[in-house]
Amino acid sequence: MEEFDFVIVGAGAAGCVLANRLSADPGTRVLLIEAGGWDTSPFVRVPKGFSRLMDDRRTAWHYPATVGAGRQETWQRGRLVGGSSAINGMIYARGGPADHDELERRGNPGWGWSTMLPIFKRLEDNPLGASPVRGAGGPLRLSTATGTDPLCEDMIASAGELGWRRVDDVNADDDERIGYVMATIHGGRRVSAAEAFLHPVRRRPNLTVVVDTVVLRILVHDGRAVGVRAEHRGRPVDYRATAEVLVAAGAIASPQLLQVSGIGPADTLRAAGVEVLLDRPRVGVGLREHRPMRLQHRLAEPGGYNPLLNNALGQGLAGLRYLLTRRGPLALPVHDVIAYVKSRPELDRPDAYLLMAPFSAAPPRPGRALELEQEPGVMCLGTVCRPDSEGSLAVTAADPRTPPAIVTEYFGTAHDRRAAVDTFRRMRELFATGPIAKRVVAETIPGPGVRTDEEIVEAALAYGYCGYHAVGTCAMGPTDEHVVDAQLRVRGVAGLRVVDASVLPTLVAGFINGPVSALAWRAADLILGETTT
Repeated sequence: MEEFDFVIVGAGAAGCVLANRLSADPGTRVLLIEAGGWDTSPFVRVPKGFSRLMDDRRTAWHYPATVGAGRQETWQRGRLVGGSSAINGMIYARGGPADHDELERRGNPGWGWSTMLPIFKRLEDNPLGASPVRGAGGPLRLSTATGTDPLCEDMIASAGELGWRRVDDVNADDDERIGYVMATIHGGRRVSAAEAFLHPVRRRPNLTVVVDTVVLRILVHDGRAVGVRAEHRGRPVDYRATAEVLVAAGAIASPQLLQVSGIGPADTLRAAGVEVLLDRPRVGVGLREHRPMRLQHRLAEPGGYNPLLNNALGQGLAGLRYLLTRRGPLALPVHDVIAYVKSRPELDRPDAYLLMAPFSAAPPRPGRALELEQEPGVMCLGTVCRPDSEGSLAVTAADPRTPPAIVTEYFGTAHDRRAAVDTFRRMRELFATGPIAKRVVAETIPGPGVRTDEEIVEAALAYGYCGYHAVGTCAMGPTDEHVVDAQLRVRGVAGLRVVDASVLPTLVAGFINGPVSALAWRAADLILGETTT
């Protein structure tokens, strides 16, 4: 059995930060375990290469998920060093101060905005420079690309006619606003968590990274996590942790690992053939996920990215431009423009975000990511920021390589349905306003026949997809029913923490890649007994 101080399971956004921070002390032995391989694919570096990465089962896990009354969809997650930060759409959005203060309001001291803002500032290298609300010079290098296509300027101008304020930094406040997205891209290349936090410290002699290694279960002795049992390229291997085991495998794989290790709802474990070590009913329960609603229009005249990226010739020319200049549509994040809006005017802050791009998606194919239509079009995705509908995740076998049963309940509450319907109507209002209204000729998805509340919700289920922002399956909280405490320690097992999106009981109003990196930095502070200033 190989021995380390800390064993970290998962080399995604959280695991890379933990490996960086904990190995800074040369006397601390750190092991980072990744089930996938190294992030060597050239498509990892190319921002628009995310679609190929998400399609490829060598670089992405494809989890089957059940939506409501029997619909099936596929949830992709990163299966390589860097985790989902190596295959995502690269949009950087931290969530508003109230999102983080909500964690403290729920009984989790030390997770409010006054604690987390200094961490975000330390992480960031924002091209707009340092300010009271953003950082510069940090390891996570960011960028924003303006004026990417005339259609984007038309959408922003139309939003201005509705009173939405144009801003350069959409993360700087929490009012209605619109602007170009901030992205984890620098110099035309993706900045994954591995690029920002792991690769710069890989040569530390006290840091070991093993890939192609599936952790089968957590080893617990006398109520304490003492290591993990894994399989490395078909060979069984045990790793001992003298200090702590840190599970950072994400909101799907982390609760799955706890469950196959005997920590979870007793009935679920027994049904899957797992010996019950600790009956913890909330492991795998409380899953929350964003559900983007799709609105697409056909353009009156040629324009946008469709003719550039929907054929071999256009892709080849865009690829050549990228290789020569690191510019062009391949150097951009998944969408160009983001807006934060109130679904109803009486709200005190935005409760939805819209993503817009000068392209339109072709009908999705199972297991495949974004493909573009042949005819020119524009897309807008609208998402309820803080849904309160909850789903669940449960193992069906004792082997973690067997996908868990994921059930999600998008729009399962009156709050979520009302917010979704009102948001969708605001989306339509935008595309019926100003210069963008003059550029479009027809709504193609879901189509003008979709009018009633029920039809809008049904269209959101039929044409939308998961937001890749699952949280809540190992949620933190102040009582014994919560899986982890405010220190992220698993209740009932010493020496075991969960450090990833699964510990968040609610969603932030944005995208979880940045917040999870900050969460892991905060976790390292707790483990090391330090404070970020």
